[in-house]
Amino acid sequence: MKPFTVLDAIVAPLDRANVDTDAIIPKQFLKSIKRSGFGPNLFDEWRYLDVGQPGRDCANRPKNPDFVLNQARYQGAQVLLARDNFGCGSSREHAPWALEDYGFRVIIAPSFADIFFNNCFKNGVLPIVLPAAVVDELFQQCEGAEGYRLKVDLAAQTITRPDGQAIAFEVDPFRKECLLNGWDDIGLTLRHADKIRAFEDRRRAEHPYYFA
Repeated sequence: MKPFTVLDAIVAPLDRANVDTDAIIPKQFLKSIKRSGFGPNLFDEWRYLDVGQPGRDCANRPKNPDFVLNQARYQGAQVLLARDNFGCGSSREHAPWALEDYGFRVIIAPSFADIFFNNCFKNGVLPIVLPAAVVDELFQQCEGAEGYRLKVDLAAQTITRPDGQAIAFEVDPFRKECLLNGWDDIGLTLRHADKIRAFEDRRRAEHPYYFA
């Protein structure tokens, strides 16, 4: 998992509440268990005017010009601004995979579905909960200024707007440490690789018949 420290990036505003995981990555793309390759199909039913299928090249598919991610001003966005209850619906981990593969590292919303919220941290995406009034103001600023950017500093737990105003946010200390260091569940386990190897060597010496 890629560490997260400081991100200064363009913001894309997705002005919809209750965005569920089937909208984030539709069910037909769940056959793969690889963590990569889902970015082109992020928000597939909203981004394109036809029906997407696994393995299909998206380069020449007809795009919906009204969808925010298809607008030139939001190309390269790495911060997604969203509304209440983002990531609701099924618990598919493919949803944060698709967001991260597209390029999003931060999602800001007034609230998230619990399982999706937890899955984001495990896949290098920082979900930030802010009061609805603050999110409203960010939407207004983003939509009113092309190239709108936010600077997100995880260590300092601040979001800095273009006018210099800093917004503080809360994050669980353990999740924060994992993101700063790029530790997913496997990474956390591998921190103890020497102890694991020592245990396996001891078991092999004491009970060689287990390993015959």
